[in-house]
Amino acid sequence: MATLYPVILSGGSGTRLWPVSRALFPKQLLALAGENTMLQETALRVRHGDGEESRFADPMIICNAEHRFIVANQLRRIGVTPSDIILEPEGRNTAPAAALAALRVARTDPDGLVLLLASDHVVTKPEVLRQAIVSGVAAADRGRLVTFGIRPHRPETGYGHIKVGAAISGAEGCHAVERFVEKPDFETAKAYVASGEYLWNASLFLFKAGVYLEELRRLAPEIEATCRAALDGASEDLDFLRPDPDAFARAPSISIDYAVMEKTDKAAVVPVDPGWNDVGSWTALWEILDHDQHANALIGDVAAHDVRNALIRAESRQVTAIGVENVIIAETSDAVLVAGMNHAQDVKLAVDALKAAGRSEATSHALVHRPWGTFEGIDSGPTYQVKRITVTPGAALSLQSHQRRSEHWVVIAGTAKVTRGATRDSLEEAMLSKNQSIDIPLGWVHRLENPGETPLIIIEVQSGDYLGEDDIQRYDDVYGRG
Repeated sequence: MATLYPVILSGGSGTRLWPVSRALFPKQLLALAGENTMLQETALRVRHGDGEESRFADPMIICNAEHRFIVANQLRRIGVTPSDIILEPEGRNTAPAAALAALRVARTDPDGLVLLLASDHVVTKPEVLRQAIVSGVAAADRGRLVTFGIRPHRPETGYGHIKVGAAISGAEGCHAVERFVEKPDFETAKAYVASGEYLWNASLFLFKAGVYLEELRRLAPEIEATCRAALDGASEDLDFLRPDPDAFARAPSISIDYAVMEKTDKAAVVPVDPGWNDVGSWTALWEILDHDQHANALIGDVAAHDVRNALIRAESRQVTAIGVENVIIAETSDAVLVAGMNHAQDVKLAVDALKAAGRSEATSHALVHRPWGTFEGIDSGPTYQVKRITVTPGAALSLQSHQRRSEHWVVIAGTAKVTRGATRDSLEEAMLSKNQSIDIPLGWVHRLENPGETPLIIIEVQSGDYLGEDDIQRYDDVYGRG
């Protein structure tokens, strides 16, 4: 019985759900449609269990290096231990990512089945998807490259489509792919739904590792060669695997659909309706959220008066809306989006404009995640900056120094263990509790730790002629950062 190796692709630029989702903290790392983040829900969907679920191996994650500690921490919180967390040196689309996964699996299990999953999709009926995966195994075992097509509920111009071909003998529920179709116009999409012959392309795949690599060598040999070289030159970094960046950069940036699936004669499809949504826009998110009697999805501290067909999300303050309809309002501590529902796809244009203007709001939140916790800017000026720093229990910042700023720390919750000294040879320790404070003079070596069982929260006041995050020299760091 072949083993199923789930591979969760956790890339993406986080632009279409801005300002809640951003490049340094994209939508798969957010809890948008439930208590768990989208990454966590994806991992739980294919968690090793009883019955058919016993065939699932521990998941492999492929993600951006910037997200590595967040990804590892989110999986740890739900009790999922990944087999690998592979850090892409740069995004090269799904075909090279799938190649890395297939090569990794093939080295230990050439007949192993790679199950390629996006980390940022919502599936409201996971048991239906799991049953479809079981159906797809029969075709994958026969050397097919299987994709899972979503039964359409409406005409949709935002998705590619798959035309279903003849049933595959010996693989119940599986069909040959007659052809892949680009995103259609509205009238064509209406005809597709009426025909019953087309499915939405959800970019979910199942195949033998060896079969995919064979097709890559035949159809896109440069991808296979560069990814093999990248793995051969990979280095280990704590719990992460870093492919060789120079080799991986030579891989063409192309999707698995274009590189392989549209060219191969081995493509198969399993029709499925698992309550799937790719949450590709604010309107797509609105569709899956609970609504009030006026079709409003209200999240956070929101008051709505004479409002209809709206999605309003408040994160850091109270938001009141009066007399509006068909509108999206998304508030964070440093940015607010107001857009008409029919302009949801234009959010990316706003992000592009922010990037062009050099605005940090395009890519990062005011709340910045680190492996030890978070920090958030509260106030700033030319020569000072105030931050709220939260350190998780048992965590520690690196032993470090700054050449152009001094710091003053005030504990407002928890217990702080502070190590400091003018040099590394003169370090002393101090324990601080609520309402106590300490100074870190310019150039002093220091470390902040949380030895307690509750979060440590401090207010940090930085003073100096330069306050950038790159003014840091690390001497010792448990997270392997330079």
